[in-house]
Amino acid sequence: MSSAYLLVSHGSRDPRPEIAMQQLAKLVCNKLPKNYNPSNNEYLVGIAALEMSSQPLSEQIQQFAKSAFCDAKLSENESRLKIVPLFLLPGVHVMTDIPAEVALAQQALGQDMIIELQPYLGSHPDLEKLLAKQIATIKAQAWILLTHGSRRPDSEKPVQAIAGSLGAVVAYWSVPPSLESRVKELVAAGYREIAILPYFLFAGGITDAIAASIEELKLQFSAVNFQLAEPLGASAELAELIWDLTDK
Repeated sequence: MSSAYLLVSHGSRDPRPEIAMQQLAKLVCNKLPKNYNPSNNEYLVGIAALEMSSQPLSEQIQQFAKSAFCDAKLSENESRLKIVPLFLLPGVHVMTDIPAEVALAQQALGQDMIIELQPYLGSHPDLEKLLAKQIATIKAQAWILLTHGSRRPDSEKPVQAIAGSLGAVVAYWSVPPSLESRVKELVAAGYREIAILPYFLFAGGITDAIAASIEELKLQFSAVNFQLAEPLGASAELAELIWDLTDK
């Protein structure tokens, strides 16, 4: 049975994440087996956004399914759509919102179309290796792994585990403890070289705000050397992890 793949992100008003998503979709498309459907592969890997889109996710799923299985000319008994949530934490979006939208799309498309919701990106065990590579390129006495955070109970346990393995402390952009509070703790402990690793997929409005916040911290703690790493970004390594999730 052949499949089509839909990569679902949060969505943003900033154009950069969507451009990166398009790049990532092309990289995932390159993972399709040779002779899978060589003349129409571009129809088989798509992108969608949970928020900041003109259509609800359920309608985006329906639209993509119709284009994938009509334009790629796959037969009805090959109609399987795999949806991969490109989220890093098991928050409300992953655990509640996306499954609800998938259920609506499944109801609208009927039983001839099989929709499979794959594990979210942050659950892949090798994601930690990508972060470790970024850490290895920057010399610092202390690291802060900065992520968005979630209001859902226990959603932060996975990132806390990753931070522990990387020898970093966790800070959150939307919930405590904040970046500034973590920096104060590290400075009080005597650290003067602090690096921040933004645990986000792509550059965008939040990463710009993080950079601006660090500039303010530099003024507040003039004796400290701050360094800011890049977010994960669209890469062949990340595409490999996404492709691996589609086989789970």
